[in-house]
Amino acid sequence: MNRFGRLFSVEIFGESHGPAVGAVVDGCPAGIALAPEDFTEAMSRRRGGAAGTTPRREPDIPEIVSGLFNGHTTGAPLTLLIRNTNVRSRDYDNLKDVPRPGHADFVARRKYKGFADYRGGGHFSGRLTAALVAAGVVAARALEGVTIRATLLEVGGSKDIEATVAKAVEEHDSVGGLIECRVQGLPVGLGEPFFGSVEAMLSHAIFSIPAVKGVEFGAGFAAATMRGSEHNDRFTDTSGKTATNHAGGINGGITNGNEVVFRLAVKPTSSIGLPQTTVNMATGVMEELLIEGRHDACIALRVPPVVEAVTAITLADLMLIHKAYA
Repeated sequence: MNRFGRLFSVEIFGESHGPAVGAVVDGCPAGIALAPEDFTEAMSRRRGGAAGTTPRREPDIPEIVSGLFNGHTTGAPLTLLIRNTNVRSRDYDNLKDVPRPGHADFVARRKYKGFADYRGGGHFSGRLTAALVAAGVVAARALEGVTIRATLLEVGGSKDIEATVAKAVEEHDSVGGLIECRVQGLPVGLGEPFFGSVEAMLSHAIFSIPAVKGVEFGAGFAAATMRGSEHNDRFTDTSGKTATNHAGGINGGITNGNEVVFRLAVKPTSSIGLPQTTVNMATGVMEELLIEGRHDACIALRVPPVVEAVTAITLADLMLIHKAYA
């Protein structure tokens, strides 16, 4: 399934080297002002071309195919189309029968009986995050008074991001990264206990981003080393404001009015410039693979706007559900 959300939902489509990628946003409230230039900042932050990122450059200007009239959303499904204009499919001709270590090539081949588009990772590619970012722009405009900001804290275990990425590029290798996201302006009451908790819904969305391998809220895994007297957030007034925020702005799966804080781990990019051993699925013979094409030495550099997007999508859905209770 490529659909996420209950009242505000997003469905993504396309392949890395197909004609286009895109998203259909359903349940978007009517009357939201929206113009092509509203997508510029977020899409440019996700785009490659900077040091340590893929040299593949796409215009990434979403075409709003439906759901917009006279500069405002109509309430009908909003279709966002992002055309692929800079593909080099020949770089993947040798990968039809040779799965790349760390990629989805092997599972895609098995699950879809050999019919999956393997060029650039097909539908499993990080290229699809362009569609998520476009949908996130719409979601963010539906969240009045809410600010979402994700920041890359470190890469390869170092806070010296530029030097660490440069070293990975020089060595034809890759590094992962740690990203923190902070959300301000949320009311008390979003989310449900257990399966509909804010942590559960955000984690579901965050793990839809290729390369994400872990997520923690508030104090996160450090909470396992703390005592209750340390971890408990003391209330300071009747609004619910607390002196500390070890809970990350969420109690019992429900937002408590404080800043929502979470961090996520992004793995090193699987496509590297070093020889790797793999198996030829057609012959069963082990062979050496040298991956060609255009790849990121650190995909984490481009993930923050994607995190902001899926966070906005999740919160827009939770906000509409919350309003249904009112």
